[in-house]
Amino acid sequence: MRASSTVDAAAEPDDRTLRIVIVDENPVRAVILDEGLREAGFTDVERIGETHNLLKRIYALDPDVILIDLENPSRDTLEQMFQVSRVVRRPIAMFVDQSDTASIEASVEAGVSAYIVDGLKKERIKPILELCVSRFRAFSRLREELERAKSDLDERKTIERAKGILMKAKKLTEDEAYKMMRSAAMRENKKLVDIARSLITAAEMFK
Repeated sequence: MRASSTVDAAAEPDDRTLRIVIVDENPVRAVILDEGLREAGFTDVERIGETHNLLKRIYALDPDVILIDLENPSRDTLEQMFQVSRVVRRPIAMFVDQSDTASIEASVEAGVSAYIVDGLKKERIKPILELCVSRFRAFSRLREELERAKSDLDERKTIERAKGILMKAKKLTEDEAYKMMRSAAMRENKKLVDIARSLITAAEMFK
C-alpha cells in the first residue's frame, strides 16, 4: 500500500481528499454510508460488495480509511474483519447492529479505531469518521513512541554488553571501554551501537 498515504502522517480528519473504502455486502446499507460520506464532502469513495479475497481487494484500492458494515455478523465473519484490522494499518470503523463485550474487546485488540453498535445513521457518518481517524492517529503516535523506546533500550543493552566484552578482554575500566568504542565509531563514521554489534559478533566467533 502507498507509504505516503498513511493518515497518521499526512491527512487531517477533515481532509476531503481521503480515499475511503466501504466494505458492505448489503447494498441498501452501503448507500447509507456512501450518501453520508458524500454529503459530508468526501467524494473518493469505493465499495467492496463481497468479502472474498478481501485483503487483496483492499490493497488494490489502497484506501486511507476503511468503513466496514457487518449488520449481524457471525463470529467467523467478525474474526475475518479483525484480521483485516491487524494486517492493514489504516483507520477502520466497524458498524454492527448487535454486539457483546467479548466482540468489543476483540475489536480493540485487533486495532479497530471505532466499533459502532446500532449506529448506522447517515448524519452520524462524518463525526464517526473524524473520531476513527483521530483515534488512529493517537494510537499510531503511541505505538511509534513505544517502538522507539524499545529500540533505544535494546541499543543501550547492546552497548553495555559490548563494553563488558572490551573491559574483560583488554582489562579496561568502563569509561575506557566506552571511549574506545566511541573513538572507533567516529573514525569509521558509524553509530556507536553498530560498533557494539560488531564487537559482540567478533566475540561470539572466537568463543
